[in-house]
Amino acid sequence: MDALTDLAPAALRPGRPHAVVIGAGLGGLAAAIRLGARGYRVTVLERLEAPGGRAFTHHQDGFTFDAGPTIVTAPFLLEELWQLCGRRMADSIDLRPVSPFYRIRFHDGETFDYSGDRAAMRAEVSRLCPSDLGGFDRFMAHSAEACRIGFEQLGHLPFGRVSDMLRVAPALLRLGGLGSVHRLAARFFRDERLRTVFSFHPLLIGGNPFTASGLYALIPALEQRWGVHWPMGGMGRVVEGLASLIEGQGGTLRCGAEVSRITLEQGRATGVRLRSGEHIRASIVVSNADATFTYRHLLPEGAEPRWSHRRAGRARQSMGLFVWYFGTRRRFPAVGHHTILLGPRYRGLLRDIFARKVLSEDFSLYLHRPGASDPSMAPPGHDSFYVLSPVPNLSGGTDWEKEAEPYRRAVARRLSETVLPGFEREIVTSRVATPLDFQSRLLATQGSGFGLEPVLWQSAWFRPHNRSGGVPNLFLVGAGTHPGAGVPGVLSSARVLDTVVPHADALV
Repeated sequence: MDALTDLAPAALRPGRPHAVVIGAGLGGLAAAIRLGARGYRVTVLERLEAPGGRAFTHHQDGFTFDAGPTIVTAPFLLEELWQLCGRRMADSIDLRPVSPFYRIRFHDGETFDYSGDRAAMRAEVSRLCPSDLGGFDRFMAHSAEACRIGFEQLGHLPFGRVSDMLRVAPALLRLGGLGSVHRLAARFFRDERLRTVFSFHPLLIGGNPFTASGLYALIPALEQRWGVHWPMGGMGRVVEGLASLIEGQGGTLRCGAEVSRITLEQGRATGVRLRSGEHIRASIVVSNADATFTYRHLLPEGAEPRWSHRRAGRARQSMGLFVWYFGTRRRFPAVGHHTILLGPRYRGLLRDIFARKVLSEDFSLYLHRPGASDPSMAPPGHDSFYVLSPVPNLSGGTDWEKEAEPYRRAVARRLSETVLPGFEREIVTSRVATPLDFQSRLLATQGSGFGLEPVLWQSAWFRPHNRSGGVPNLFLVGAGTHPGAGVPGVLSSARVLDTVVPHADALV
């Protein structure tokens, strides 16, 4: 018996410290795996009927729709989780590169194919504005330096002390951290179209290119270095794979288990209480719930001095998202995997969304057609799509009960006039998500699509810390904490736990 115990994974051995993870989004699942590898007995509690969070999967009428993320960048962050469990990701996930990464379509019909091929990118830049070719090379060099420092060096490190911020301040200033991504792009490109092409990336993590810190110009280099990938079968396969790793470690994943309160004793987190009344004790608690929701609703008032109820209420949330999922009875092979359709305005539309918080008549769209890479997402001969439009979050007061259907029709008209002529006659299944759904299903504050908006004063040390400063034994992961939203961001937030959470052996 002793020999069998010695061979068992640490998390399976009796008497191991218990860790509770609130929420089974990608950040929570990754956190559970890392805690299991560090010797904890782990329980993941998810209020929805299945894991995934923003990476939830909808199955409808034979179609598969990824609810949120549709690409994997920095795949080594996933591979690392499989390695921690002594397994190979390739045995579970068929991850394939996508090229081009996106086709960007301007309002006048001009296009730009954005890829990881440097020669092809130079040709695209030269086609639009030959005089900006040198600026492109300099911009990518700047982006690579920002990626090296902002992502590779700092993305997985905690910013729990103000000295951590002061230590990196010179580098942030040198990389244009005080200015915006668009302002940075304007230093390198004269052509306004290219300024748009190389500044839109903050929108992928909930930021306004005109206010997001110039440090987020690291994203183009991140994509260039590690590529943009698609998991065959959809992002749901990644979620299933991570859940399988947790089970293989001896952890428990409970769906339909809603946490109503983080319990405290003498100011320390000691477990959670479920909506059902059940109390689950734990040595540490990790919240993958929306960070603002965690501090405003899961903790008693006054429990967290730095992120008080009042401060959490003042925090600036990212924009909302309108998402229309639909399936067609025939395929549209002329449409690529990822298409960005820009509207007639760029700066003005973003001002409406982020500052004025009004629903504009014009819009920009992201169209996802996974069938370009993976026919399994739809029945044979069919196509599955989702089209996403950035919109104001709920603080703007848009009545989505009234506006959702007119907005969907307007989006349909735009698609029919551009890249999907006649598609409406082919639709066989459809569903819509608005900021109201993000609020009700994901408990996202103000129905935001990405948690806190990534502006400088809500980044790094200014963001909710991965280790709660006011509540010992409480930790945070996910889009609302450091380093931020997006698949690499939430996976990196779980990686931070390796630094701030004690090894289970220290608690035995």
